[in-house]
Amino acid sequence: MFKKKDNRLPVYFINGFLESGKTEFIKFTLAQPYFQSKGKTLLILCEEGEEEYERDLLKGTKTFLEIIEEEEDFTVENLLALEEKYRPARVIIEYNGMWNMKDLSIPASWSLDQQITMIDASTFPMYYTNMRSMVAEMVRNSEMIIFNRCDQIKELSNFKRNVKAVNPKAEIIFEDSKGEINEMMEEELPYDINLPVISLDDTGFGIWYLDAMDHLERYENKTIEFVGQVLKPSSFPEDFFVPGRLAMTCCADDMAFLGYACNYAGCRSLKEKDWVKVRAVVKIGYWPDYGGEGPILEAVSVESTKKPKMEIINFA
Repeated sequence: MFKKKDNRLPVYFINGFLESGKTEFIKFTLAQPYFQSKGKTLLILCEEGEEEYERDLLKGTKTFLEIIEEEEDFTVENLLALEEKYRPARVIIEYNGMWNMKDLSIPASWSLDQQITMIDASTFPMYYTNMRSMVAEMVRNSEMIIFNRCDQIKELSNFKRNVKAVNPKAEIIFEDSKGEINEMMEEELPYDINLPVISLDDTGFGIWYLDAMDHLERYENKTIEFVGQVLKPSSFPEDFFVPGRLAMTCCADDMAFLGYACNYAGCRSLKEKDWVKVRAVVKIGYWPDYGGEGPILEAVSVESTKKPKMEIINFA
């Protein structure tokens, strides 16, 4: 977890609502044998829950705890003052989940090396229903999202879709009292992946798009069929386009276009925003926009079609 990327001071940002498991996660990490980093750790605590940091743990890991109680005190000037006071080798911030994330600033000499969001699965539906925009800002830039306390929770697949729609690249982990658990089995998908052609309706397309990120092996060499809109990025080769759907990831002002690169010989005849019915074979290949390997669709057929009644997929 704690690896310095450049000469700037590395910062590890742990956020989540009160009692979501942030302190427990940080304490567990500090106590691990692999955490034998040189130098001091500055731990900035922005809210105090039921869990506390024991003095022996802090002393044994050369960790110095500072509390910032008010949001208006979380400033670049105050952070630099704490750096000057302790001269740490790294900073861990346990952020207050009720504070604004959009305007969060850290010193230019600090490097935000990792952001992790902790979520209590038992209270997630309440927060997602009543504070959806705040949840979206919390998870939007997190590299890892950990749902804990998942015992007897049956809606984990829905939870994953909720946060993946906002942050498709995040690694999502579900944990119960026994440890990490698998959140979606093949038999829970709303379509049969063993059919000769997997036909995706509006809901199925969104689920397939998200599931393919984490379980691409399920779809390799499978044939899928769906209705989508044409997107032709200027940077794409002339025989490639993106057939996909607009999705509401949080609210009406928070939209994203979901789709994967598709190779189609007749691509030049397609017009931006046209509605098409696509049948394609899913392959695995490198694509620059993916930052590595991902789904590459090899079109079998692309036919003009009318737009669906529900143009926008609703993940909200």
